[in-house]
Amino acid sequence: MTGDPADLSNLRDIMLPASISYWPPAPGWWIVAATLLAALLILLAKAFALHRRNAYRRQALRELDEIGPAENVVAAQRISAVLKRAALSAFPRRDVAHLSGVSWLAFLDRTGRTDAFSKGPAHMLPALALGAAPAADGEAILQAARRWVRHHHPGGNVAAC
Repeated sequence: MTGDPADLSNLRDIMLPASISYWPPAPGWWIVAATLLAALLILLAKAFALHRRNAYRRQALRELDEIGPAENVVAAQRISAVLKRAALSAFPRRDVAHLSGVSWLAFLDRTGRTDAFSKGPAHMLPALALGAAPAADGEAILQAARRWVRHHHPGGNVAAC
């Protein structure tokens, strides 16, 4: 090696830097991962809360399946009782507990966004439960009850009974 910097014997191969490691990730990726984890935890918490909040619906549907069609007084009474318990679970007691007859059917229609209880086959449910009505379409009444349990909307303005 000579002291001349322009001497070609001083040339060396280009040294490439070491390859960049994928671990540990850059701080931005940690932020993205923490945000995704937080979003996942929030979604799981909301799903769990929704599942718990709808437990009364699952219980009511199981009971309705056990009862079967409203073809006699006992079945109609049991269907009415299941609907009342579900309503008491979903709505304030002061708005539901006193309802009976036509006002009860109007409440079911309003909260279920249907007319199956006031104009449909289930309008016979109170009379059938009291034994005052002739045999009605028990399967249609049961289907209306199931549909109400699945699709009613708690938390609405129900005080206008």
